[in-house]
Amino acid sequence: MKQHKQSTALVILDMQNGILPMLPDTTNLIKNTANAIAHARSSSIPVIYVTVGFREGAPDVSPNNKSFSMAKEQYGKADMAEFTEVHAALAPITGDIQCTKRRVSAFTGSDIEVVLRSLDIKHLILAGVATSGAVLSTVREAADKDYRLTVLSDCCIDRDDEIHRLLTTKVFPRQADVMTCDEWINI
Repeated sequence: MKQHKQSTALVILDMQNGILPMLPDTTNLIKNTANAIAHARSSSIPVIYVTVGFREGAPDVSPNNKSFSMAKEQYGKADMAEFTEVHAALAPITGDIQCTKRRVSAFTGSDIEVVLRSLDIKHLILAGVATSGAVLSTVREAADKDYRLTVLSDCCIDRDDEIHRLLTTKVFPRQADVMTCDEWINI
């Protein structure tokens, strides 16, 4: 897989303070993702952070949305600046791009597509949580939008290890290249 760095972006999904504490041990996830971010920056590959967040009181959480509606009261009371803040070890720096989404996919309720078009990005390198949530939804939607995709398997995590394994070995390869962070860095 030859990379065209000018048309590639690293997309970091939901690596935020409001979500990471809900997952099992994230030590390796954070270490691997920090390596991917450092590689992207040193290779002049844009780093785009997409976090999920809501307006004060969470009026953008529909009672029809099974995933989000169960926690609407919590979202409505949360300090969204703190909730959406990216983990300190992965924090954006000047030049990185940040987008807020309102649903699971990076595309729903965010302006990421405008950013990607403006930068002429054709290839997305994906890292994030959860494998069965934001990563899966973004892979599916991005594939339908004809982006080339790479999923960094060790820069993703899920509460269920078996679901993570199934997605990264059986499902994602139908629409994306799947590799580890080290494999990507050494292409």
